[in-house]
Amino acid sequence: MTWSLPKTLSGLVDHARNEHGDLPGVVDGDVRLSFAELADVIDETAAAMVAHGLQPGDAVAVWAPNIWEWVVAAFATFRAGGIVVPVNTRFRGQEAAYVLQKSKATMLFTVNGFLGTDYPALLREAKADLPALRHTVILRGDIAEATVSLAEFKAKTDDVARAERMERSTCRSGDEVALVMFTSGTTGLPKGVMVAAEPLLRAFAFYGECMGMQREERFLIISPFFHAFGFNGGIVPCLLYGTTIVPCAVFDLDQVLQSIAQEKINIMPGPPAIFQSLLNHARLEDYDLSSLRRCVTGAATIPVEMVIQMRQRLGFEVVITAFGMTETTGIATACRAEDDAETIATTSGRAIPGVEVRIVDDEGHELPSGEAGEIVVRGYTNMLGYLGDPEQTAETIDADGWLHTGDIGVMNERGYIDITDRKKDMFIVGGFNAYPAEIERMMIEHPDIGQVSVIGIADERLGEVGAAFVVVAPGSRIAPDEVIAWCRERMANYKVPRQVWMVEALPLNASNKVLKIELRERAKVLLGHG
Repeated sequence: MTWSLPKTLSGLVDHARNEHGDLPGVVDGDVRLSFAELADVIDETAAAMVAHGLQPGDAVAVWAPNIWEWVVAAFATFRAGGIVVPVNTRFRGQEAAYVLQKSKATMLFTVNGFLGTDYPALLREAKADLPALRHTVILRGDIAEATVSLAEFKAKTDDVARAERMERSTCRSGDEVALVMFTSGTTGLPKGVMVAAEPLLRAFAFYGECMGMQREERFLIISPFFHAFGFNGGIVPCLLYGTTIVPCAVFDLDQVLQSIAQEKINIMPGPPAIFQSLLNHARLEDYDLSSLRRCVTGAATIPVEMVIQMRQRLGFEVVITAFGMTETTGIATACRAEDDAETIATTSGRAIPGVEVRIVDDEGHELPSGEAGEIVVRGYTNMLGYLGDPEQTAETIDADGWLHTGDIGVMNERGYIDITDRKKDMFIVGGFNAYPAEIERMMIEHPDIGQVSVIGIADERLGEVGAAFVVVAPGSRIAPDEVIAWCRERMANYKVPRQVWMVEALPLNASNKVLKIELRERAKVLLGHG
């Protein structure tokens, strides 16, 4: 890096304007803005926020898909001294209302009509009490009851508000809360993770360095902007490194392949399911993917052969894996570009500089290399805490500063971690711990299996046993009993799935991770328990 690292997300806008001003900043359909033009739109929107009464420290919610206006709304909030609260686009009215209530959001920037959804109507139907919410702005789509368009919202801006906005751009420090990112809530109500700007910028400057990000490269951001992988790991490094943001609002295989070819995409991170889907595409060779250069993946099973194929067939020069969660600002470990395919496929890398990672037992004692236990993290990337929930914060971050991730993993002698599963996903077969990720990693080696997801189901004799949902590879045929027989030859009996169901596709959440909770419900129905 030839530039100095900004300390706030408001300062990141100045950085992008000053360091990369004339370079293309965002490409979204017909909208093409340089970094300088993007910064100007951000500042004008921030002045409008000031004119409409936004105060320093106020929360502003953004409930929209990956579109260029999302970037504007978020960074305008930082420039006006506010705190950004991203809202999951899959949320329904009650779920979104909970986030708005918990964060006391004073403004909401949203859309109307994305995938046929009227977001303002969802809130109205929820009949939620939102006393703090004063303004709802429509970024795209028809204006609804009690809402205004972005153009109408900005029309109120005046010179007084612009002058105040300039004062506000430096009113908050890098160690204060900049973002409140709500977790998915798979184990209960979503928790608001408070993230500071300076640690985020420091961590993802290193992340970009690991990938070798370059100015004027193009970054297709598939992960949702509301997610740490999309905002922290997508938008932020683009503004840091002068890399063009190319938002992907809906993941459609053919559209993604067409975007890569048309926009000459160089960087495309995402979960393994995306790359497996691309590799399984029947007409992959019909698309020009020669521009692809860099990729980060992780958080699920990755066969070594898949990494090799990503390099050979998709053309990636750099493929690395990483591990993080919202509570660790999105990153804690990462592979390095020089790591071999087996290391990349079988580990999630080693601790990034300034961060400690350990594997511990249930009593918190550090385990030797090769033994499975919970992954704990300590360092500058750890969250400031859960919004309004000191008890839950204390349960997650212990007295010594170790954040307990809830992930089970093994560390090798080089400090690289292999995530074997989530604590909650592990099931016990006749007294033996069975880890779905480990079983999936073995099953995906079968040439006729394109994708697989394993869950635990109830069993009268053994307590629990494994069940697998399998997507057959293109052009292949295989029966459930053949899958089970193949597994019996290659893994311990307690790991072998007792049930195998063939499906056309695995259900994915907005972050393109497999929805195991939905698979568990499907299993109940298939077993006659639903």
